[in-house]
Amino acid sequence: MSFRLARILSVALIGVCAATAVVAAPKAKTSSKKSAQPAVPALVWRGDVATARGIVTDVAKAYEKAGKGKIEVQPFNTASGLDAVARGSADFAGSARGPDGTAESSLQFTPVAWDALVMITYPSNPVSSLTLKQVHDIYYGKITNWKDVGGRDEPIDLYAVASPGDGVEYSLRKLLFGRGNQPVAAPRLYVNTAKLEEAVALDPKAMGVTTLAGINGNSKVKMIHINGTPASTATVKDGSYPLFIPVYLITNESSPKAAQVHTFIEFLSTDPVRTIARQHQLVPYDEAPALVDLDRSRRPTILAEVGARPVAEEPAPVAAPGATYAARSAIAPTSEHTQEAKQALETRNEESAAKKAEASADAKTYTVVKGDTLSVIAKKFSATVSDLRSWNGLKNDNVRIGQVLKVSAQ
Repeated sequence: MSFRLARILSVALIGVCAATAVVAAPKAKTSSKKSAQPAVPALVWRGDVATARGIVTDVAKAYEKAGKGKIEVQPFNTASGLDAVARGSADFAGSARGPDGTAESSLQFTPVAWDALVMITYPSNPVSSLTLKQVHDIYYGKITNWKDVGGRDEPIDLYAVASPGDGVEYSLRKLLFGRGNQPVAAPRLYVNTAKLEEAVALDPKAMGVTTLAGINGNSKVKMIHINGTPASTATVKDGSYPLFIPVYLITNESSPKAAQVHTFIEFLSTDPVRTIARQHQLVPYDEAPALVDLDRSRRPTILAEVGARPVAEEPAPVAAPGATYAARSAIAPTSEHTQEAKQALETRNEESAAKKAEASADAKTYTVVKGDTLSVIAKKFSATVSDLRSWNGLKNDNVRIGQVLKVSAQ
């Protein structure tokens, strides 16, 4: 073999070895990836825009940074969040209101912070303060001109969120009228508080309601004081601002990701989350325990102040569930009092189930009362809507007060 031929073969052999090494490297990486543990599925949060902007987006970032997992934030409105959690398309939701006592009985409402409802208007509006009575009368349609509250001679353009179950709107109406579904004189309706705020920022005659956390840092609108008191973390925490509200995390105990959700709830009590809450003008729930009792006592006081008729308290939902247990578990989940509250809740659930079973066995007919729907009646007697239609020869779901319905096949 000549020297020239040997050199050519040597170069070729080196090239083959190099190529083999290049091909082998990716195989090693592929093998490494196959041995890695599967990623933890992301948790899905859905709820009102006010809550999302107020804290959830930043908490989700902190949760991921801490290596706990990922959270997909889907802000829209309260109704969509509650519905998604109930159906299982979201793992938890956020709301600026508590349970309504009926359709949401399968969901768990856990209070996590204190926020404030704030009335907003255009920055150049000379009106800087309103009384609770004036706010009530504006929403009721008794006051329609800014001159009647110290402003210019021009109509008040009252804006509201369209959904009757919106957390912000529901909470305001519950405080001012005693019931969250009170109709109001607001012809301009929006899908959520973010869109409402955008509209108020463009209309010198506008007024609407949002939250302190949601409006924090927005110089395009002006916050109106209530009874001379501005909304702030300080006035919320000491209860001097009258329109403070709890903010809730809504979960479903039957969720397949219940363990992950529990980890997230525990994360909410950590110092990083408390810092985020304060940055967004929220008061961590357990830092103002006196507000729990004050929240109950101020409601009849506000109704008396605005001249509204007292309304019977909505029944506490059995499974939606134990406000006492929810509140205590948010503050001290392992304490003796929390376990007592949990036992009381479980006992109440068992008693309620027994009563429902007894009523279902004994009752043959039912007389429709105010507030009833066919689905509510069906749930009350462990039947289905289609059953009630069949037993009573109904062509649709409409029922009327005083109507007597057969609620059993026998």
